[in-house]
Amino acid sequence: MPSGRPHSSRQRGFTYLAALVIVALLGSGLAAYGELASHAQQREREAELKWIGGQFREAIGLYYQRTPGSVKRYPQRLEDLLQDRRFLNAQRYLRRVYRDPMTGTTEWGLVQAPEGGIAGVYSLSEARSISQAVLGQRQYVVQAGALYQDWKFTYEPPSASALR
Repeated sequence: MPSGRPHSSRQRGFTYLAALVIVALLGSGLAAYGELASHAQQREREAELKWIGGQFREAIGLYYQRTPGSVKRYPQRLEDLLQDRRFLNAQRYLRRVYRDPMTGTTEWGLVQAPEGGIAGVYSLSEARSISQAVLGQRQYVVQAGALYQDWKFTYEPPSASALR
């Protein structure tokens, strides 16, 4: 007979079941932590997208407002914001074309101005947002769950009636 206390099959089954429950709890805890970390990372990227979009909107606005002469123009390309050659000394409105934090590329969707040129940018990501976004000069809200490509960062010049 083997030495030590004999274990009944009932005790071995309970120990095995307890081990399975512990492994399941650890697994679900790690999954919940992973989900939480993923949401935190997505919120950081959303905040970065809002900031970068604001930089583009501001740069497009400066380009438009500083157009020489009375007829205002939007930039034809994003690169025009890096070096505006309409002046003797080139003007810079952006240091670089920013990377889209949602796609990881410098390729952006372009919002065309009615009179030609680029009035704004948007992400090409088809992913859904997790937070509401407050965008634009008029502060409109994009609901949570909207596609990132619905977040338009557009410069709109003040209307003539607003200037009076």
